[in-house]
Amino acid sequence: MRIAVIADIHSNIYALQAVLRDIDQQEVEQIICVGDLVGYATFPNEVIELIRKRGILTIQGNYDESVAEDRFACGCDYKDPKKLEQAGMSLVWTQNIITPENKEWLKNLPIEKRIKIEGKDIYLVHGSPRMNNEYLYVDNEAILEILQDYSFDILICGHTHKPYTKNVGGRYIVNAGSAGKPKHGNPQATYVILQITERAVDFLIREIEYDFELTARAIEIEPDLPSEFADLFRRGIG
Repeated sequence: MRIAVIADIHSNIYALQAVLRDIDQQEVEQIICVGDLVGYATFPNEVIELIRKRGILTIQGNYDESVAEDRFACGCDYKDPKKLEQAGMSLVWTQNIITPENKEWLKNLPIEKRIKIEGKDIYLVHGSPRMNNEYLYVDNEAILEILQDYSFDILICGHTHKPYTKNVGGRYIVNAGSAGKPKHGNPQATYVILQITERAVDFLIREIEYDFELTARAIEIEPDLPSEFADLFRRGIG
């Protein structure tokens, strides 16, 4: 079975549209989203409604949870007080603009899900099985703890905004990167394709060009969002 995995769209409708157009050309049988549909950019409702229209299996991210529950913090580990303050501004802005129907939909998303594909146990989370805001980087020792404490054949996550695949003794960690707000050093969106059979698991990380200036300019004309957000989308950084 061939599946596409997306994550961390962060209200960037232009990137999501480009990613879905590319996915539609890849002959995948299912699309999975592992969370953080909202925050930072200016199109939370448009992103949610496109995901809902496409019937994409979706896991709740930390931003999705914070927006749905009207929290004042996203749960991110920001050591820079200014970044923490700006994340709070993003949450408040999104909470004010999101429709009640879309907020309720975010609230009802599962925080994790297990599915079976070709006999493989696939575990879907946003951050990690322990917390939806835990960063599982490719070289993070936490991965070894997760492998020891949780059973799965393939763990699919997001949250880091940096795509990777890691094979540890025939068990896999897959991070989809970001289909809206990448942090891998350039502004292009990423997602992952998995080809899963009974005997093998193959991976392909795809990087998709889109007009990120449309997203950046939409942020810059919004008076209640920090203009610095626009540069994050232009540069593909933290």
